[in-house]
Amino acid sequence: MSKTIENSVPNNNHGTNEQSNAASIAQQQMFLAQMQQNQMQQNQMQVQDDEIDLGELWRAVWAGKFTIIAISFIFAVASIFFALSQPNVYKASAILSPVSEKSGGGGLAALAGQFGGLASMAGINLGGGGGGDKTALALEIIKSRSFIENFIAKHELLVPIMAGENWDIATDTLILDDELYDQVNSKWIRDVSPPKKTVPSSWEAFNEFSELLSISQDKETSMVTIEIEYFSPTMAQQWLTWLISDVNDFLRDEDQKEAQDSIDYLTRQLENIQVTTMETVFYQLIEEQTKNMMLTQVKAEYVLKTIDPPQVPDEKNGPKRALIVVLGTMLGGMLSVLIVLIRYFSKK
Repeated sequence: MSKTIENSVPNNNHGTNEQSNAASIAQQQMFLAQMQQNQMQQNQMQVQDDEIDLGELWRAVWAGKFTIIAISFIFAVASIFFALSQPNVYKASAILSPVSEKSGGGGLAALAGQFGGLASMAGINLGGGGGGDKTALALEIIKSRSFIENFIAKHELLVPIMAGENWDIATDTLILDDELYDQVNSKWIRDVSPPKKTVPSSWEAFNEFSELLSISQDKETSMVTIEIEYFSPTMAQQWLTWLISDVNDFLRDEDQKEAQDSIDYLTRQLENIQVTTMETVFYQLIEEQTKNMMLTQVKAEYVLKTIDPPQVPDEKNGPKRALIVVLGTMLGGMLSVLIVLIRYFSKK
């Protein structure tokens, strides 16, 4: 009897252990399932937080509609005043054609083929370059600092370039900034910090004039377009006319000087030549250089030939006042919406 009882007790303990193990496993599984569910809920909530609720954005914008309207109106009015305060700018333009070097260059080109080496040793340029080369040189000279500074000094353009601020259409006169230049006493009175001085430097004038000047060349036709923008249409046309004339004169003077130096050199060398054939060559070189000098004196438009001369523009080229107002109003609208959204979400 006692053996039976002893044998039955271990069996009950074994069953109890299995049940407790099963219960603990079930609890662990339930705990893991709950953890996974909580993690999924957190991820879902995070995704929902990251997503943009268009409805909420619209509600935020609608709630701040009066702020948006007010800021946009302020920007619109400010842009209108700014656009109306800007002076009119007029553009004078001219279309130029490169002058061909074929006219009068036949004999010189022939000599360049025959005696080019000899002339090069003597330091004489017989040409042979195309008109396009001189055109490119002319355009670079126009944009160069030394040429523009001399151009401004020659035509006394420092005051209108540095002190001009508007143009009186009724009297056709330029209006100067009285804070920069005293027109009564013809004296500069501008207040600037060092290293600038009261009287504008040639470097400042060069930078200002370069902003007014625009040069372009068509690669297919080689036509050159030069434009000058300024407050006064009359002065813009006059400056452009002077500019074209001055660059032609500059290159003409350079070629004349080079031709004259070549003639003087060849004339001196003739005194030391004993061979008759060499004398003939030098005389031919002198003849062609004389022809070259003659051509520089005959051709008024030496490098750039005017196809469409500068005219006094009747219509302004700028500013685009309507565009300024539209862009200013759009800027105010975008800024006001941004302010409203930041305020809304910061409070939330």
